[in-house]
Amino acid sequence: MTDNKNKKDARDRNQVAGGESYEVDYLAKELGVTRQQVEEAIKSVGNGREDVMNYLKNKK
Repeated sequence: MTDNKNKKDARDRNQVAGGESYEVDYLAKELGVTRQQVEEAIKSVGNGREDVMNYLKNKK
């Protein structure tokens, strides 16, 4: 299921949509890691944005 771009609230800001390539690419660029590393982090810790970011920062 894709994101509904018409909804303008913060309900998805605390999660990374692993199925949306633009979100994975954005996070990879923001953290200076590869797309594969972001996908691995999502598989390891789930799709919570803070959890994924902490996982990737600690892997550097």
